[in-house]
Amino acid sequence: MMPKLVGVLALENYKLDLTFDDGVRGIADLSGLAGHGVFAKWNDYKAFKKVRIVETGELAWDEDVDLCPDSLYLMVTGKNPEDIFPNLKPEPTHA
Repeated sequence: MMPKLVGVLALENYKLDLTFDDGVRGIADLSGLAGHGVFAKWNDYKAFKKVRIVETGELAWDEDVDLCPDSLYLMVTGKNPEDIFPNLKPEPTHA
C-alpha cells in the first residue's frame, strides 16, 4: 500500500512541500503543469496556493483540479511503481 499524504505546503514557482505518513518529505515541482489544460487556473498563483488534502487523500485545488498522491510520492522519492510493488516487475520469459 502506498503511503498517505499527511501534509502539504505551497511554495514559490509551483512547487509543493509534501509530507507522507511513512516519514518521507520532499518537494514536488509542478511548474511543468502550470498553464496547461485544467492547470491554466494556476495562472493566478493565488489559486495554486489554495491546495489542500481532501478526505480521499488526493491534493485538490477546486472541483476541477486534483492530483493523485501516489504519483506525487513517486515524484518525491524518485522511485518507480515496481520499487514499491514488486509484483509489477515483469517475469522473465524463457524461450
